[in-house]
Amino acid sequence: MESALDPHAALALLEWQVELGVTEAIGDAPVDRYALADTAPRPDRTAAATSAAPAAPQVVPKTDPVQEARKAAASATALPSLRQALAEFDHCELKKGARNLVFADGMPGSRVMIIGEAPGRDEDREGRPFVGRAGQLLDRMLAAIGLDRQKNVYITNVLPWRPPQNRDPLPVEIGMMKPFLERHVALAQPQVLVLMGNISCDAVLGKRGITRLRGQWTQAMNLPVMPMFHPAYLLRQPQMKRQAWADLLELKAKLKEQ
Repeated sequence: MESALDPHAALALLEWQVELGVTEAIGDAPVDRYALADTAPRPDRTAAATSAAPAAPQVVPKTDPVQEARKAAASATALPSLRQALAEFDHCELKKGARNLVFADGMPGSRVMIIGEAPGRDEDREGRPFVGRAGQLLDRMLAAIGLDRQKNVYITNVLPWRPPQNRDPLPVEIGMMKPFLERHVALAQPQVLVLMGNISCDAVLGKRGITRLRGQWTQAMNLPVMPMFHPAYLLRQPQMKRQAWADLLELKAKLKEQ
């Protein structure tokens, strides 16, 4: 086919291509590029897909902390083994930031079992619940109705480890520790439960609002339950000690009935 370019224009284009760096001219015979593609060996798509396919990801079974807590708590047959089960439980992040496990204090097997909220700084340092100013006030409250943690009261907390900066326990933390708390009550075998503070009422009764709940007997864990103000709250609100005294008298009367 005759070119539409005249010789002078064709020569100019050729010189321009040389200036651009073209070093090889077109061959004398035309080349069918499509024909080359058809004759080239084609890769084995099946083999390539097989070799390029990523390995199936390993499925790591997800651990349910609450289920693990139930298993660990159920395996405990006595209070010492329950304490050991708690010490070996590694699914609660609070454990990493706490100094000590705060398990219990007082006399196991007592008629009265007090459940507090969570360890504070003093409790975390000593590894015992209700120490410091709040613990001293609790001891005076108990002594006023003839009770003593060293003789006839057993004490624990909803959580065995201190939350950072003494913040309120999270619902997920309460739910995770509840199997241990239920097992703790079952092994301690008290006749009466005293819940001190909102967190304790939430864990045992599923309710909050201590100013509304306090002073009224209810049932939980197959036991009579009395919600009361936490001693730490009474230190901040001393005008509420009158209501706390009324609750203590209710507890004393219940023990006499039994």
